[in-house]
Amino acid sequence: MENELMIEIHDLTKVYKIYENPIDRLKESLSITHKQYSKEFFALNGVNLEIRRGENIGIIGTNGAGKSTLLKIITGVLTPTSGTVKVNGKISALLELGAGFNPEYTGLENIYLNGTMMGYTREEVDAKVDDVLRFADIGDFIHQPVKTYSSGMFARLAFAVAINVEPEILIVDEALSVGDVRFQLKCMNKMKELMDGGTTVLFVCHDINAIRRFCTRAVWLHKGTVQKNGNVDAVADAYLDFLKVGEILEEKTDSQDITLPEFKPGDNIAEVISFRMLNAAGEDCDEIVPDHFVRIEVIYDVYDENIGNPVLGIAIRSMDDDYICGLNTLLDDVTIPWRYGRNKVYLDYPYGVLLIGGRYYFDVALFDKTATVPIQYKAIVKQFTVVTEYIGEGRLIIPHRWERTNEE
Repeated sequence: MENELMIEIHDLTKVYKIYENPIDRLKESLSITHKQYSKEFFALNGVNLEIRRGENIGIIGTNGAGKSTLLKIITGVLTPTSGTVKVNGKISALLELGAGFNPEYTGLENIYLNGTMMGYTREEVDAKVDDVLRFADIGDFIHQPVKTYSSGMFARLAFAVAINVEPEILIVDEALSVGDVRFQLKCMNKMKELMDGGTTVLFVCHDINAIRRFCTRAVWLHKGTVQKNGNVDAVADAYLDFLKVGEILEEKTDSQDITLPEFKPGDNIAEVISFRMLNAAGEDCDEIVPDHFVRIEVIYDVYDENIGNPVLGIAIRSMDDDYICGLNTLLDDVTIPWRYGRNKVYLDYPYGVLLIGGRYYFDVALFDKTATVPIQYKAIVKQFTVVTEYIGEGRLIIPHRWERTNEE
């Protein structure tokens, strides 16, 4: 059944005791008063997930976020402190290549050992052996103890066993960068074949672009909890923003109703009082699609008209303060209104803001005629999110086209 639940995780928690000194463990176990000599570390804390048949789920997060702990509990390597995990189907896991191998056994004997551990009969393993041997391609070494294998041969056999037993659930944890390039290509092609064939896949990888390429949904773990779960591009963008700024960015909501203050003459020369981002329908927005029309509305009050040829500048920066694009009316040879009282200027991006998905912000400034002396500078005047599918990498999507030729 296509919508069948393959993995159900409810309120999953895994707690480890951390001791400052090795002797503290013994003291705690022998304490008559049950004195605690340890601190609790929550590797997982109240995780809830549902994974359905055929889903390809990317698990992302920094080191120590709980990714490997989660996978080890799902596969039964670890037991949870509390909560439940229900698995419906045969699991093949690439957590640590060859973790279930007996080094004294031959490669062939380890194939049968792993098949038995997965619940297959000897006859069922017999039917799969030829596929495993062809994939591993290690020749007569299959009859030698695996302790005599090179790291490359070991990786080949381990991956061949895990991926050729027709699992209903495949779990891969940072295990696809082994062997030579040809073998990596073979592994990637086989994993893609399983995904396309309906195998449920949980994929842990620090290469976010690999997560985007292979997965349709992503789960971001942060300090043992699910920080974000959903569309792979949206989750990946939020995670990359976190890596840039070192903190989790709160989602902003649209501000549709803007009440402008009355004009009040002051000691300043001028003051920006409103900065809005509008879509093609003229509505306030905080999210944009790269190739869609965007308009910026700037409203400012002028208190001193005796400023010749003032300049308005608008800059886009990423959340890690990378200077993406700065425009100003001096460079574009545009004259802005400078009447005493309230003034308004629009800046249009007719072809959209062609940025890679993620969070960004605008700065706005009023300058003298040389664009050197700031009359007023407002940083982070507006935050916004670019929402896009995985259509490129880097900072920008440059308009382009590919041309195919059959010339020799």
